[in-house]
Amino acid sequence: MKNRTIKWWAPKIGEEEFRLVRDVLASNYLNDGDITRQFEAKIANLLKVKHAVAVTSGTIAIFLSLKSLDVGYGDEVIIPDMTFIATANAAEMCGAKVILVDIDPKTLNIDIEAINGAITKKTKAIIPVHVTGRGAQMEAILKIAKENNIHIVEDAAEALLSKQNGKYLGAFGDIGCFSLSPNKTITTGQGGFIVTNNDKLAVRLRELKDQGRSKTGSGGDDFHNSIGYNFKFTNLQAAVGLGQLSYLPDRTEKMKKINKLYVNNLKNIEGLKLFEFKEEEVPQWTDALIEKRSELEAYLKSKNINYRNYWFPLHTQLPYKLADDNFINSTKLSPKALWLPSCFDMSDEDVMYVVENIKNFYSR
Repeated sequence: MKNRTIKWWAPKIGEEEFRLVRDVLASNYLNDGDITRQFEAKIANLLKVKHAVAVTSGTIAIFLSLKSLDVGYGDEVIIPDMTFIATANAAEMCGAKVILVDIDPKTLNIDIEAINGAITKKTKAIIPVHVTGRGAQMEAILKIAKENNIHIVEDAAEALLSKQNGKYLGAFGDIGCFSLSPNKTITTGQGGFIVTNNDKLAVRLRELKDQGRSKTGSGGDDFHNSIGYNFKFTNLQAAVGLGQLSYLPDRTEKMKKINKLYVNNLKNIEGLKLFEFKEEEVPQWTDALIEKRSELEAYLKSKNINYRNYWFPLHTQLPYKLADDNFINSTKLSPKALWLPSCFDMSDEDVMYVVENIKNFYSR
């Protein structure tokens, strides 16, 4: 084991993807088409929603979702301070003002009281982010939204197949957004998809992703009902996605098993605290709060164990720079938060190798 590198994460491509991609190449139709529709239908069925719309990335999924809800200049969008910057960038792309709020220290998800304190007459949408597959408090957020006539766009990029009260995350708000980037449970290289139960929004989303056309056209004498863009998801990508979906049940169970091994074997270690997952939630990765994080990082590196540090709070990034005053929790916790190796092809032996080295570090 000493000479082996433990990956933090890695995508995995199988023979099914090769077969499906070859079929698309043989068809000579590589653009957004029938295979894309098949992929969307499978996603909609999987998540128990009426519509799924595949697009070029999770960032674009959020951007188009906000655009479909007429979010634009003069509007404000509430976003948690601890998320990948794409969440905020997507709102900025609409011309909206990003309103950052603090997080719940127990989950690293958006804080309910902070939402209440940030709402103004200009608030048009809230984007709860389900960090690492842990669901934000959707019942409370939906109540706030209803009382204030605010739209909800869920950033479920890290929450594929996680549920809350028996319902899939991403299916609670007006719209839910998912990512298909390389560090997700299923990947198409880059890509994303949007889910909704609203028929009108589904039509609008298809117009927005395809130059204002609600139906695929010829590129010639087509009807363009509105301004739109080119964020089509090709048959080639969809073929990879269909292949990836075939492994989803096994991967999901493996991710749960890896997290359980960590939880069961890293108990009562002073200086380390794992975040909890509910039974219905799928741990995209296993994350922890680490005292002496930089020292542990150096130790893990010396053992060829990879990991990933949490994002810097958005209010510390230059495009969204703000003082620390209103972000007590994100400011305190970001420097301590870390994702442990959670690659779904890790063996039990791999996980225990990580566990033993963490124990050795804290016992020194």
